[in-house]
Amino acid sequence: MKNAARRGATSQGRYPAPRKRDDRRYPKRPIVGVGALIFRRGRILMAQRGKQPMKGWWSLPGGAVEAGESLDAAVRREVREETGLAVKPVKVFEVFERILRDASGKTEYHYVLIDYICRVTGGDLRAGDDVCRVEWVRLRDLPELEITDGTLAVIEGAFRKRRV
Repeated sequence: MKNAARRGATSQGRYPAPRKRDDRRYPKRPIVGVGALIFRRGRILMAQRGKQPMKGWWSLPGGAVEAGESLDAAVRREVREETGLAVKPVKVFEVFERILRDASGKTEYHYVLIDYICRVTGGDLRAGDDVCRVEWVRLRDLPELEITDGTLAVIEGAFRKRRV
């Protein structure tokens, strides 16, 4: 037990929980994320990020897929956590990647993002989890928002496809 105590074990032989670190920064591999394209009366639901990276910027509701979680379950969970809405993912709209580099050019964040067209099935709209605001936004008003790279093009493409 003497050696175990030196390594950090408690008297019961269990180790304390490791300190949480931001494993999204400087990742060894890309992180898989999901996003939701949710439309209502000619508007799209946007979420303003409340945490880094990109705090204060607007994006689609969504986030990282957890280990063992299906993509379908991840998009449902993320939308519920961030917006209070229950959704049904209808189909994959687009897959793209976002790579953010630090000042020295090293990959600080790398995400592979899968965006779903979703339909609202319940809930009440409210900002939650890691967003500070959620709003229904008209396409023409999107350029007024500080939107994460690549997101506006995805949204514009989704609006075009809906009209076809």
